[in-house]
Amino acid sequence: MLTMLLLGVGLIMMFSASFATAYYNDGDPLVYIKNQAVYAAAGVVVMFLVSKINYQTFRLLSVPGIVAAILLLVLALSPLGVELNEVKRWVRIGPIQFQPSEVAKVAVILFFATRLSKRDTEKKKKWSRRTLTGRTLERLDRIGFLELVPYGAILMVIALLMLMEPHMSGTILVLAGGASVLFAAGISLGWFAAGGTLVAGAMWFIITQTPYMTARINLWLDPWAQRQGDGFQTVQSLLAIGSGGLLGLGLGKSRQKFLYVPEPENDFVFPIVAEELGFIGAVVVLLLFSLLIMRGYWLALHARDKFGALTIVGIITLLAVQVFLNVGVVTNLIPNTGISLPFFSYGGTALMIQLAEMGIVLSISRQIPAPKND
Repeated sequence: MLTMLLLGVGLIMMFSASFATAYYNDGDPLVYIKNQAVYAAAGVVVMFLVSKINYQTFRLLSVPGIVAAILLLVLALSPLGVELNEVKRWVRIGPIQFQPSEVAKVAVILFFATRLSKRDTEKKKKWSRRTLTGRTLERLDRIGFLELVPYGAILMVIALLMLMEPHMSGTILVLAGGASVLFAAGISLGWFAAGGTLVAGAMWFIITQTPYMTARINLWLDPWAQRQGDGFQTVQSLLAIGSGGLLGLGLGKSRQKFLYVPEPENDFVFPIVAEELGFIGAVVVLLLFSLLIMRGYWLALHARDKFGALTIVGIITLLAVQVFLNVGVVTNLIPNTGISLPFFSYGGTALMIQLAEMGIVLSISRQIPAPKND
C-alpha cells in the first residue's frame, strides 16, 4: 500500500510538474504522463509477478546479473552507447533506452546477498604455515581481508566504469547498496572505516583534480553567484520550495514549473511538490517514504533466512539513499548529483526497476514465518 500510495502521488505530481514543459517541447501537455502511466502500469504488473516468484530463484540470477551489468556498462561507453548532454549513461535496445547503472544497482545487491548469506556456513581455508606466502595469507584471512577481495574488486570495476560516463550519483548509490549488504552481513566495522577513508580520499582527488567536479562544488557553495548561469536550476528550486509556504499554492498552481525550474518532471520534481502542496504536503511525502523504509527494515529483521534479509537491506538502503540525495540536491544541502526521486521522477525503465525491486521485497515478505501464539 505504501508503494502504491507513493506511485499514485508521484504520477499526479509528475503530471502537474511536466505539462508546461511537455507542451512547450512537444506541443502535447500529456506526452510525459502518458508515457509514465504506461510504464507505471507495466511496473505494477512486474511487481505483482515478481512478488509471486520464490525469492530463492534470485540466487540463481546473481552471477548472470552481475556479469550482464558489467557488460552493459561497457556497452554504454562504447560507440553503441547513447550520449546525451555530453555523458554516456544510456544503452538502447530496440525501442527501449535505459541506464545500465539501474541494472548494476540491483545486480550488486543480489550478488552480494547470495554470497554473504553463506558466510557463516562456509569452511575456512587452511593455509600452510611452513611458507611465508602461507603465513601471510593466513594473517590476511584472519583479519577478513581475503573475504573482501571479490566484493571490493566488483565494486571497483563497476565504480570505475560509471565514473567514466561520468555518473557520480549512480556510483554513490552502487557503493551504498553494496556497503549496506556487507554491513548487515557482519563485516568488521574497521573495514568500513578503512573503506570510507579510501573513498573519501578518492572523492577529494576527483573533486579537486577534475574541472567538472570542482565546478559542481563551487556552484554548490554559492549558487546565487551564478543565478543566471549554472546556478539557475538550484536558485529556481529554492524559490519554488520557499514560495510554497505552509499549505502551498494549490495542486497544479505552481509558477516555477512554467520553464523556470529546468527539468521539473525529472530530478527537480520535489520543489514543485513543495510549491503546490506546501511544507505540510512535502512532509507528508517524506513521511510516506520514511514509513516504506522503516517497513522494509522491519521485514529484513523478520525475513526467513539471511539471503532474504540481506537483499531487503540492500534494496531499502538504496531507496533511502536515493531519496536523501534527491531532496538534498534540490534543497542545496549537497552538491547537484543529477539523481532522480523514486516513484516521482520521469523515467520509465527506472520506475519499472524500482517497482520490480519492491516486488522482490514482497516476495521475501510472503515467506516470513507467522508469529507463534502463546
